[in-house]
Parts: sequence; C-alpha cells; structure tokens
Amino acid sequence: MPAREVLVPLRWSDMDAYGHVNNVQYVRLLEDARILAFRTPHGEATSESPVRTGTIIARNEVEYLVPLKYQYEPVTVRLWVSRTSGASFDLGYEVRGRAEDAPDELTGDAEGWVVYARAESTVVLFDMDAGRPRRITPGESAMFAEMTGPPVELRRRARERAAAAATS
Repeated sequence: MPAREVLVPLRWSDMDAYGHVNNVQYVRLLEDARILAFRTPHGEATSESPVRTGTIIARNEVEYLVPLKYQYEPVTVRLWVSRTSGASFDLGYEVRGRAEDAPDELTGDAEGWVVYARAESTVVLFDMDAGRPRRITPGESAMFAEMTGPPVELRRRARERAAAAATS
C-alpha cells in the first residue's frame, strides 16, 4: 500500500493525568501529520496540495490500541487515501513507533513497530471564497491515486460486517 510516513514529535503537554497521550491530543497528532504529508521537503504546500485551499474535517474516528506514553523520539504516522468522492476524501492513519523507543516493554510486530492507534478522517475540500465545498481537481486525484490504500480496519467495522454476514 503506498502510504506517506511523517514523523510527529510528542509534546510534554500531550500527556494527561494518567501518564499517557490524551485522546484529544491524538486528533492533533493526526492534524499535524495531515499538514506535513501534503508538503514538499522544503515545507511549502505542493501545487496540488489540498492544504493550499480550505479543508474541513467532517469526521474523525480513532481506535486507541495501546497507551502511548511520552517518549523523546517522534511517532511515525502513516497515512493514505482510503476513499475519494466528488468533494471529499478519507484519510487512513496508523500512529506507530519503534518498540525500542517505547517507554514500556511493548512487543513490536515482525518489523519492530508498535501500533498505538488507527484512525480515519473524512476531509471535505472547501472553496473559502464561495463558502461551499469544491470538487477534487484532476491534479489532486492524481496525487491521491499515488497514495491510495484500503479502508482502515477498525474493530467496530469488523464486528458490524460479521453481524451483517450472520443475518444474511
């Protein structure tokens, strides 16, 4: 799956009273990753980047898998386009880190990664001057095609599919 990976540093203030990254801060991590993913290596938005114009987040769905405690190393956020339609697209995310960087003795996957959360956002492209959603441009479609992947496998969705299959 072609995905973009961006490094997002944690801030000390991301932690809550329970000693792990607060659920609200995860949404901010996703926002940081989304902005970084559509920029060039020099930091400016690419010519076909949706961040050059307005975007509105219509939906965020986050599944927290393992508590993420503060660590000095940035987390890696993988993101990909999981769906496109006329004026919106879904971004899938995995917030992950190297097992050796995690403060707890967490076991990583076969490649040494710990996945802390999975998420999906619906992003609506918005024409700020007209005050309404706008269509995805051909250039944006081409960019999205380069980073297209499957819908995020959230546990709730798997349960819903299983329940639907059992009743049919």
